[in-house]
Amino acid sequence: MFARKSLLALALSTLLPAGAAWAANNDTIVYCSEASPESFNPQIASSGPSFVASSQVLYNRLVNFDPVKNTPIPSLATAWTISPDGKTYTFTLRQGVKFNSNKYFKPTRDFNADDVIFSVMRQKDPKHPYHNVSKGNYEYFNDVGLDKLIQDVKKVDDYHVQFVLSEPNAAFLADWGMDFASILSAEYADAMLKKGTPENVDNWPIGTGPYVLQQYKTDAQIRYLANPNYWDGEVPTKHLIFAITPDVQTRLAKLQTNECQIIPAPAPVQFDQIKSNKDLTLHTIDALNVGYLAFNTGKKPFDNVLVRQALNYATDKKAIVDAVFMGSGTVAKSPLPPNMLGYKKDLQDYGYDPEKAKALLKQAGLEKGFETTLWSMPVQRPYNPNSRRIAEMIQSDWAKVGVKAKIVSYEWGEYLAGMRRGEHDTALFGWMSDNGDPDNFADTLLGCGSVKSGSNAARWCDKAYDGPVQQAKLTSDPAKRAELYGQAQEVFYQQAPWIALANGKTFYATRSNVTGYSVSLMGSDFSKAKLN
Repeated sequence: MFARKSLLALALSTLLPAGAAWAANNDTIVYCSEASPESFNPQIASSGPSFVASSQVLYNRLVNFDPVKNTPIPSLATAWTISPDGKTYTFTLRQGVKFNSNKYFKPTRDFNADDVIFSVMRQKDPKHPYHNVSKGNYEYFNDVGLDKLIQDVKKVDDYHVQFVLSEPNAAFLADWGMDFASILSAEYADAMLKKGTPENVDNWPIGTGPYVLQQYKTDAQIRYLANPNYWDGEVPTKHLIFAITPDVQTRLAKLQTNECQIIPAPAPVQFDQIKSNKDLTLHTIDALNVGYLAFNTGKKPFDNVLVRQALNYATDKKAIVDAVFMGSGTVAKSPLPPNMLGYKKDLQDYGYDPEKAKALLKQAGLEKGFETTLWSMPVQRPYNPNSRRIAEMIQSDWAKVGVKAKIVSYEWGEYLAGMRRGEHDTALFGWMSDNGDPDNFADTLLGCGSVKSGSNAARWCDKAYDGPVQQAKLTSDPAKRAELYGQAQEVFYQQAPWIALANGKTFYATRSNVTGYSVSLMGSDFSKAKLN
C-alpha cells in the first residue's frame, strides 16, 4: 500500500508548484478530503477517500444506483438481460461515450466492450499482463467473490458484453455499481504496455467520468478539470480541488473561512456550530452502515465464545451511542443495518450486565480477567465519529469486569493492512454499503471465504452462519433471502464474533451557496455541483 502511494506521489507531485494556492470562485469548488488516495485506480484501493478521489470523480461503472430505492439503474450499460437459470448476464453498452485524455495518451475510439473485458480480466486473471501492475491487490473484487463467480466474460459485439457465472448470484448486478467496478480504457492500457510504462494507467488515469486529473501533490491537494465531453451532461464547475485535510476541526475551520466549500463527516459536536452559521448547511442522509468491535477469534482468549459473550455484556452500548453519536446514530445488534433486506427486527441483543459478564469470564476460567489490546481507528466515519472516545469507554467498561485493554492506533493504511493480516486482538471497525445488498455485509464481513481475503476482521468461520448466507446468494426471492439472513443473524448473536455497536447517519456540510452536489449509496457526486 505504501509503495503504491510513494509511486503515485513521485509521478505527480512535481507538477504542482510549491506553495500553490487557490481562491474559491464560481468556476472552482474545493472539497476538504479526509486523506490522500492510496491510488487513482479504484480497483487496487480500499479506502473511502481513495474511492471519492478516483472512481467517484474520474470514472463510471456499468450501473449506478437509484438514490431512493438503492436499486441498480443504467449508467455505462443502458440495459441488461438475465438468463432463466440466473447464470448469464448480457449488458447493452452505451454508445458515444468519450474517454478523457492526458499527456501520455489521446484515445482514438469511444468506450466499448473491450474496455469492460479489460477492466474485469485485469482483476480476475493472474496471468493478465496488468494483474500485477502497481502491486495489484484486488481486495474488493475478491472479497465479493467475483474471482470465482465469473467463469467467463465475452464480447458479443462492440456494444454487448456477456458474463457467464458459475452459479446464480442475487447480488451480481449490484456489484457492478461498486467502486472497484469502474471501467478503465483498454486502449490506453495497451499503449502504456507497449511503451513499458503500464503504471501510468493507475497513476495518470483515463476514465469516462465528469472530471479529468490535472495535478496531485501527496498529502496536500488534488486538482481536477471538468470533462468537456461528459456523456451525462455538462459539468458546471470547471475546477475541482481536493484539499487533503485529515483533522476534523481544521476541515470545519476551512469551511467557515470559505477555503473549502464541501466537507465530509463533520463531528457530532460540530453540528450546532454548523447549523447556527447562516453561510453553512448541514446535510443528513439515512445510511446503510454498521460500526462494531471485532474480536480476533484466531487468538486466545477470543476463540472462546464465553469470553466474547462476556465482553458483549460488559459493554454499555447505549451509553456509548448517547455520548459519542449525540443523536447521529442508534444502537446496533446485527451485522445488517435496520433498513436493509433481511434485517431481523426481533433479534436478541446483549444488554449491559457486568455481573453476567463476570460470571461468563469465570466459567471460561478467566475469573481474574486478562490483558489485551484494543485497536482504535485513526479516522472518523458515520458509524464511528470518535473512535478514541469509543475505545476509552469500552476500556473503562471492560476494566470493571477485570479485563485490561491497552488502546493502540496506527496510520489508516497501516491499520487496514494490519487488521487484514490478523495482527489485532480486538479492533474497532465498520462498514458502509457498497451496493445496497445484504450480501455486502453478511458475507463480506463475516463469511468464511472473507477470512482469507481479510475483510472478515473477526477471522470467524462458522458453517451454521455461512451456510444460510451462501444459500441466500442463490435465490432472487426476497422473502426467502430474508429468512436465510434471519437464520444467520441468530448464529451471529449466539457466537458473538463482534460487539455490534451502532448504525450511524451520514452527514456532510457545505457552504450555503453550493447546489447540485449529492451523497448517496454510490458516494459523492460532483458532476452537477456548482456555486450560486
